[in-house]
Amino acid sequence: MKETQCKYTTGQVTWLVILRVAIGWHFLYEGLVKVFNPGWSPLGYLLDSKGFMAPFFYALASNPSVLNAVDFLNQWGLVLIGIGLILGVFTRLAILAGMLILTFYYLSHPPFVGVSYALPSEGSYFLVDKVVIEFVALGVLYLFPTSKYIGLDRLIFRKNK
Repeated sequence: MKETQCKYTTGQVTWLVILRVAIGWHFLYEGLVKVFNPGWSPLGYLLDSKGFMAPFFYALASNPSVLNAVDFLNQWGLVLIGIGLILGVFTRLAILAGMLILTFYYLSHPPFVGVSYALPSEGSYFLVDKVVIEFVALGVLYLFPTSKYIGLDRLIFRKNK
């Protein structure tokens, strides 16, 4: 795909940065809630999985060593993705990592009609839920990188002229 030079308006950059920071805040908050709650475990979430990927998530939950790794990666992945998005540092990596973790969340708890989960949900959805919407928003941010305008990536990846 051919890349073209494109200038964003101030309004476009502002709203894309607001979107990036808002999603970053959501990831950071969710990660910190888990980090600072010593009783938190992904076990219940994994065992509540439904759909064609459920056996994979049950297998993750069945091995204590793997469960500990999933716990660590989930908590600190959320925190680091959030920090990356908020500060605009290694933003593309943070976006891709965020999209990956959201894919796992979606596959673990797909919003299919007639499927119910032990954990409370925010409503009844058909295929598109907040996970999908956040995934799509991250895709938009990947295609319209704002960290080169507002973020630490601007300093890290600046081109020498």
